[in-house]
Amino acid sequence: MLVDAALFLGGLAALVLGADRAVTGAGDLALYYGVSPFFIGVTLVSVGTSVPEMVTSMYAAYYGAGDLVVGNIVGSETAQITFAIGVVALIAPFVTERRNVLIYGSAMLLAMIVMALTLDDGVIVRSEGFLMMLAYLQFVYTLYANEGGVEIAEEVIEEPAEPENALPGILGGLALVVVGGQLMVTNGVALAAALGVPEYLVGLLTGLGTTLPEIVVAGIAAHEGRGGISVGSILGSNITDPVFSLGVGALLFDVTVENAAALRPSLVYMFVASAAVLTLFYWRRGIDRRAAIVCLVLYLPTFVVV
Repeated sequence: MLVDAALFLGGLAALVLGADRAVTGAGDLALYYGVSPFFIGVTLVSVGTSVPEMVTSMYAAYYGAGDLVVGNIVGSETAQITFAIGVVALIAPFVTERRNVLIYGSAMLLAMIVMALTLDDGVIVRSEGFLMMLAYLQFVYTLYANEGGVEIAEEVIEEPAEPENALPGILGGLALVVVGGQLMVTNGVALAAALGVPEYLVGLLTGLGTTLPEIVVAGIAAHEGRGGISVGSILGSNITDPVFSLGVGALLFDVTVENAAALRPSLVYMFVASAAVLTLFYWRRGIDRRAAIVCLVLYLPTFVVV
């Protein structure tokens, strides 16, 4: 069991480190080609920081650990919208337009509803996984077509790296993520069996761990005054994970959950907590340090409702 735990934590560390390296390189590459910081945050950076969830989804689907993959995504979603936003807002308060909260917050809640509906019968088949990914790609295309380069002059951005300098970091980071995902899933399943706890609960815990890239990237972006990337990366990740990250795994192998009814309390709380934080975002035009405390408190019931 100690070996399983050590390899599980090692895999989680590789996921976080690899995602951070890949995201940094990808962000530089996008900035080099002159697209909007908020667009980068909502799409490229959010997809990059969701790579751990994607890889976990693929491995878990392959090994038949549907409870683990769903628990990981639900845990990650809840942690991002409450814990991650709270931590980052304590570093530097979020400020964003109500329009962005309305558009991307609505897309986020819709993505969660889609995930809940596909999980209702306990199985996400390949055709559903394909449709989930297609819906996300349509969202990205629509976003880019409407406002891909609108905000580039609004934030001070450091000179990005040349493409040939950014690519090694992206490829090296992705390699770490692939290795880390395999270690985390296989040893997470073994650890759950050894401890006699549901795989879904292990997934919720790993969801907090795979949220670390979002916290790191959004925190650094907020500290450096890159508000568009900071806000966009967290809201974007919460759109990416329920449809794209889960859809990737389902596209390769059917995702089967043993007890779909047991997931509903956590799914409902994920939605309620998300709606509460988005209401704060809209009402206060961002999240200041006082509202950050509310977000952190909202994370605490996550494991109570399991």
